[in-house]
Amino acid sequence: MTDVVLDASALMALLRAEEGADKVLACLSRAVVSAVNQAEVQTKLVASGIDEKLAWWHIDEIGCPSVPFDEQQARVAGGLVKVTRDFGLSLGDRACLALALERKAVVYTTDKVWSNLALGIQIEVIR
Repeated sequence: MTDVVLDASALMALLRAEEGADKVLACLSRAVVSAVNQAEVQTKLVASGIDEKLAWWHIDEIGCPSVPFDEQQARVAGGLVKVTRDFGLSLGDRACLALALERKAVVYTTDKVWSNLALGIQIEVIR
């Protein structure tokens, strides 16, 4: 059963073997990621100089299923701007949160500011 949603920062921590990667690895079999957050990771990898195809191969090798960003998630993500604006969350961040809210899942992230959000879901800051 899927009960974890990974933020782009959590995927990056795993890909780069950074602090907190072990926590992501431990929940990977129960995790999903928004396609928006996959795009964020792809963007960061390519911007760092990794070939586009190789970057996607690394994302794919993680084996975390991707969930398309649909109209309902778009509505929720857009509405979340009211409660997240003061924390500087991006559209990608809100897409992640919208997916977690939809699935009533725990979110894994490296973004400490997310622990200040009161959204009715568990947010696990991995470092």
